[in-house]
Amino acid sequence: MKINTALILCAGYGKRLNPLTFTEPKPLLKVNETTLLENCINLIKFLGIKKILINTFYLKEKIEDFINLKKFNLDIKIISDGDTILNTGGGILNMMNSSDESDFLTLNSDTIWNKSYVESIQSMEKFYFSNQIKNILLLVNKNLSFDKKLKGDFNLLENVIKKDSQNTLIYTGCQIINKDLFSSHSVSDFSISEIWNRLISKNKLYGYESLESFYHLTNLEIYKELLKNN
Repeated sequence: MKINTALILCAGYGKRLNPLTFTEPKPLLKVNETTLLENCINLIKFLGIKKILINTFYLKEKIEDFINLKKFNLDIKIISDGDTILNTGGGILNMMNSSDESDFLTLNSDTIWNKSYVESIQSMEKFYFSNQIKNILLLVNKNLSFDKKLKGDFNLLENVIKKDSQNTLIYTGCQIINKDLFSSHSVSDFSISEIWNRLISKNKLYGYESLESFYHLTNLEIYKELLKNN
């Protein structure tokens, strides 16, 4: 079994990157002359996934224009959040509802993805299907983060995610998730962390640790540092 459809989250306002994001959506900001969104799509291509759903809200026409202009050789559909922004959980569910698939790879577009993540994600996918689980998060040790101010989100014990007073692992913005986990939710403004927290309380949220360096567009200060270093 394998993942056939990837979801990319692109709806946010990117307020921590103002004033750049007054006129440009965060996924279209560039590092190394390549937009964050294109990095995302390239990673999905490297993984051999052919279908992509992208959710949009803020400055959505710019993202639509970018996709049309680039003519990626993939099946890409843009799914608008609608009249109001949906947050991560609602945005993911809204995209899932336009697909017949059950299992999805989701990517946040504010991580700077590259080809070196392919092996970790493929290993995570293998673990997901061989253990017949419903959700797994790609994590990285906070020591590998370019942004040294980022705090850890989780700990990991034999691939089961825990939350403690000292969390050393950061969520990279990549997960595999099954639609069944949304059965008690409708498309509305809710965070994916609601589902994660419910699973953590049952020891059923899983993680896979990547050893790749982690570059994330946290805010304007980090963006400027990234541009200097790349």
